[in-house]
Amino acid sequence: MAHQMMPQSVNCSLDDIDLNALKDPAGIFELIEVVGNGTYGQVYKGRHTKTGQLAAIKVMDVTEEEEEEIKLEINVLKKYSNHRNIATYYGAFIKKTSAGKDDQLWLVMEYCGAGSVTDLVKSTKGQSLKEEWIAYICREILRGLSYLHTNKVIHRDIKGQNVLLTDNAEVKLVDFGVSAQLDKTIGRRNTFIGTPYWMAPEVIACDENRDATYDNRSDLWSLGITALEMAESQPPLCDLHPMRALFLIPRNPPPRLKSKK
Repeated sequence: MAHQMMPQSVNCSLDDIDLNALKDPAGIFELIEVVGNGTYGQVYKGRHTKTGQLAAIKVMDVTEEEEEEIKLEINVLKKYSNHRNIATYYGAFIKKTSAGKDDQLWLVMEYCGAGSVTDLVKSTKGQSLKEEWIAYICREILRGLSYLHTNKVIHRDIKGQNVLLTDNAEVKLVDFGVSAQLDKTIGRRNTFIGTPYWMAPEVIACDENRDATYDNRSDLWSLGITALEMAESQPPLCDLHPMRALFLIPRNPPPRLKSKK
């Protein structure tokens, strides 16, 4: 679905991370249960063994094809997770496996006990959030996006599943496995990546036309689709095959609420 090769401008902006030099998580963190799936890995509820503090731990197989994406996510979290609307980064670990198997990377982050916005919508009566809830969540997402965009980072996969809530109703952006550091001079991208139903038309155009580009405004389209998801329980066109949705999104007018209630 996505072109996984990152342009050279992204690779140059990465800190040089030696994954093999990371510590083993044994005796530091332990896994409790699976709570979801992120880009390139499963997400577990875990705990710090000495203090008992809960954490979200994304466990990923370290393959050569995905090594750059893994390094990218670590870099984004290390550099930008000090914002109130981005899940706090605690550290990364490598769990060595037997010969012939891929090592496992453990990416340890703040645990958001109330789950994702998608979970909240599904568990709410009528599967629709109140307008004031939608407004609050959108405002908090925008604060996080404003911070990322100021630092020339596009998230590229904004959707309800990637917006988490703490027990105190704080809103946190997660899953930076497909985010991108914009080239400082050009400020535009041409890689086709993200989740189909939330994807902006100009991002889809990059798959049809190699000269097409997009910028951080594509995150705002995805936020708009997420707002519709909160109001109507699902994004527009979700009843269609993903490839059909990819065909229609650039050709249809921007979606609107089905009901004016």
